[in-house]
Amino acid sequence: METTFTEQPKAAAQQVAQQTVLSILLALSFTHFLNDTMQSLIPAMYPVLKDSLKLNFTQVGLITLTFQMSASLLQPLVGLYTDKKPQPYSLAIGMGFTLVGLVSLSLAHNFPMVLVSVGLVGVGSAVFHPEASRLAYMASGGKHGMAQSLFQVGGNAGSSLGPLLAAMVIVPFGQFHVIWFSIAAMLAIVVMLNISKWYLANTHRIKPKKVVQQLDQSKLSNSRVIFSLGILLVLIFSKYFYMASMTSYYTFYLMDRFHVSVQSAQVYLFIFLFAVAAGTFIGGPVGDRIGRKYVIWISILGVAPFSLLLPHATLFWTAVLSVFIGVILSSAFSAILVYAQELVPGKVGMIAGLFFGLAFGMAGVGSALLGRLADATSIAYVYEVCAYLPLIGLLTGLLPNLEKKA
Repeated sequence: METTFTEQPKAAAQQVAQQTVLSILLALSFTHFLNDTMQSLIPAMYPVLKDSLKLNFTQVGLITLTFQMSASLLQPLVGLYTDKKPQPYSLAIGMGFTLVGLVSLSLAHNFPMVLVSVGLVGVGSAVFHPEASRLAYMASGGKHGMAQSLFQVGGNAGSSLGPLLAAMVIVPFGQFHVIWFSIAAMLAIVVMLNISKWYLANTHRIKPKKVVQQLDQSKLSNSRVIFSLGILLVLIFSKYFYMASMTSYYTFYLMDRFHVSVQSAQVYLFIFLFAVAAGTFIGGPVGDRIGRKYVIWISILGVAPFSLLLPHATLFWTAVLSVFIGVILSSAFSAILVYAQELVPGKVGMIAGLFFGLAFGMAGVGSALLGRLADATSIAYVYEVCAYLPLIGLLTGLLPNLEKKA
């Protein structure tokens, strides 16, 4: 009878814990949704800023570079620091920077002020992504791929919604109306403060590095781990350079080639980003089942046929191809991130910061370089060059298999 009485409370406690974990994952996904909705307003505003401030494509690229670099350089440092000293309330503090950046952007009437504003939003992102990714890992219950995908799908849904909201609010009414989106930042802060309480009570869910290394059974040499991380970083380069061409210049490409209006181009961008959001959840759970290496292989190399066709398609088929590209390419990041965390056990925050930071950095550098290329040649030529980037996915074959026996 003692066993029965002791097992029942344990079972009940496990059920409660499982519910709590799911609620945290959903809250993280929701805050990621709000965070990336606000961030996606920046590229969605490019046509408005380009006209009002008389910017060229190089300056447009520099706006993205400033935003992405302020995020990318800080993220690994934030992750490394919080691996050693968890900071439960850092999410709300980071969102405070985003709030200030949005208000500043709504009032910015010159190019340097725009750069300062997007830089502040980038700092908010630098704090949010590695810490929220760590929380998703903590709340995963061992299903790391599923947790990262659920976390990511909120962000990508927000990224897809930003251009649509910009088309409805900012394009017709002007730059100042971006200030209304500061309400989303304040809502995110409220939710994050509640998440922080769970974080504070559950820091024990992250195992110390030495314990993880003892439990880890993958016996890869240091040189093999470094080589594998290098391959993953090259794949991130391929993915996010191509994504930069779509998020920063897809509207300009559609307006230049097919002579659609700004608002129509924003709708087409929304279709692409919605496809990215829809495809995000695929990579993590499928990677948990069949192996992350295979998901990485399919999600990057599988884009190549569609990217190669895109520069030669009509408007209708351009939209169709962009959906396939968005769905397939978006499944890569969750699989890459969890694969890297398995390569380097015990460094969840640092790896999350490194890969989120590199993703932001590659997108920023890519946007600046592609803007320069567009000024020197044409926006259509940019898409002809970028069409070959997914072929880099062939390097996935060099990665080791990390799947462990049950």
